[in-house]
Amino acid sequence: MTAASPDLPLQVVATAGHVDHGKSSLILRLTGIDPDRWEEEKRRGLTIDLGYAWCTLPSGREIGFVDVPGHERFVRNMLAGVGPVRLVLFVVAADEGWKPQSEEHLQIVDVLGAQGGVVALTKADLVDPARLEEARAEVAERLRGTVLEAARIVPCSAATGQGLDELVEALDAMVGAAPEPEREGRARLFVDRVFTIRGAGTVVTGTLTGGPIAVGDEVEVYPLGRRARVRSLQTHRRSVPAAWPVSRVAANLVGVEREELARGDVVGPPGAWRPTRLLEARIWPVRGLAHPLTARGAYKLHAGSAERGARLRLYGVGEVGPEGAFARIVLSSPIVLAVGDRFVLRETGRRETVAGGVVLDADPPARPGPDPGRRLAAREAATPEDLPALLVGERGAVREADLLALAGGVPRPEDPTVRAGEWWLSAELLAAAERAATDLLARVHAERPLEPGEDLARFREALARALEVPGPVRSPDPALVEAAIEALLARGTLVREGTAVRLPSHRPALAERAEELERLVAAVADAEPTPPTVPELLAAGHPREVLDAAVRAGLLVRISPEIVLTPALVERALAEIRAAGPAGLTVSALRQRLGTSRKYAVPLVEHLDARRLTRRVGDVRVAREP
Repeated sequence: MTAASPDLPLQVVATAGHVDHGKSSLILRLTGIDPDRWEEEKRRGLTIDLGYAWCTLPSGREIGFVDVPGHERFVRNMLAGVGPVRLVLFVVAADEGWKPQSEEHLQIVDVLGAQGGVVALTKADLVDPARLEEARAEVAERLRGTVLEAARIVPCSAATGQGLDELVEALDAMVGAAPEPEREGRARLFVDRVFTIRGAGTVVTGTLTGGPIAVGDEVEVYPLGRRARVRSLQTHRRSVPAAWPVSRVAANLVGVEREELARGDVVGPPGAWRPTRLLEARIWPVRGLAHPLTARGAYKLHAGSAERGARLRLYGVGEVGPEGAFARIVLSSPIVLAVGDRFVLRETGRRETVAGGVVLDADPPARPGPDPGRRLAAREAATPEDLPALLVGERGAVREADLLALAGGVPRPEDPTVRAGEWWLSAELLAAAERAATDLLARVHAERPLEPGEDLARFREALARALEVPGPVRSPDPALVEAAIEALLARGTLVREGTAVRLPSHRPALAERAEELERLVAAVADAEPTPPTVPELLAAGHPREVLDAAVRAGLLVRISPEIVLTPALVERALAEIRAAGPAGLTVSALRQRLGTSRKYAVPLVEHLDARRLTRRVGDVRVAREP
């Protein structure tokens, strides 16, 4: 993404509040845009689905509004709108005061961790000053102890315009004080509407967070897994070459059909996200919950613009107290989540909001283990920058592609991790691999001192077995074992020579077996050009390891599995072929010149061919150019 970002970041503000307290009327008065899109909404005078509008504040900042329904029957739609948004315009009518949906919307805003809010005390023109002050005091009391406790309360009226300048000023101050949104991370467009436009095709709208998307980008629709291309983008009905967080975005996608998409999907860079049906989190009950929060019952989890059925398993407690508890949550279908995401739980039987939560692991182990709380507490205390190394430490080793999808980055240089190929290894795993490799090779060197080291294929198998149990990982991936070997080679723990690996301190102990080597070489040399075969040498008492050591040291040349010769005889054969010039020598002619038999001459010329010292032309061998 190379497009320049705007000087003043866009922000999105969600409305919240009881039905018929004037949210939509207020947005219409502030922006000139009617957020009620549907005929039924206008006919019934209430917001059913999400509405959108926008305006420019006096500071020059542009904000988008997501107008959410206030009726209790449409709380799921409200959650889809407020889920990705962290700034809130909370609306309470001065003439009616605090109502049931005011409380539930505040519970939702509170557990989602709103980062800023303004309270519009609407319909101020319908009450006298005494009632207005009473309503203000009631709202302030209701907000005490929540994330909106410090929110500015502004009496106003969409009908007369009373207090609207002060409201706009308060909104501008809220946006200006809000934390800078993440803008260079992984883009995540939470889809809340899908439709088609004749001549253009599929369009999705939603709130963009995390990072930018640009016209021409290839994107992936999660959890569908379908790739698409961004044909065009709009923000606040203006065509833009790139959209930046946090903003309302309409994206025209090529390569995916409207029928394939749904509210709750996410559009983002290919491979950047890993949908999940299993997560671990800390959950806590909403304030004022009138009954215990337990794992029993049917729940709906709302995160971003998505809604999924959820089953709970609590860790270490039977019911969740005010301080919260760690929980494992199984979802009815996949969803895109990141560590740190906030969510809401509603109990379907009671049709009420009962809890909020924060994601601590979006890809937990299949079995939580004996003490999941310890692992989750470490995650809870970690910063986003700590997370990649923490994930590597938990698993022992993680592919970089998985790290990017699960943690949004890679470990820092100062973290106790090592990169090897496509993997990141923990210090613990690397230390275990180092101990295992050292022990394995020390035994090999002690048992077979004449050999240069262990065969690489056998070493891989032995190292994989050593790392399985009780090491940091189970049934290690062969690619992981290879990565561990790479890391140990880079550290100098191992030395690789050809197809063998050894410890740096190891050298074949030829001097200790010098007499045996001399007797072996003499037995071959004295009998040339028809020396004993390998089985005959072994039968005569020459040890296999001494024979193999002689071949590795260049004292003998193995021309076939059954025959070894001295280097002098091999060089003599090559000299005879070279002396014959372009005419070359047949096997029979070479046999006669060496005084040997076909049993030795045939494998000898095949050995020279394999070393590319000679080549076969018909029935003769011709020497290659040196």
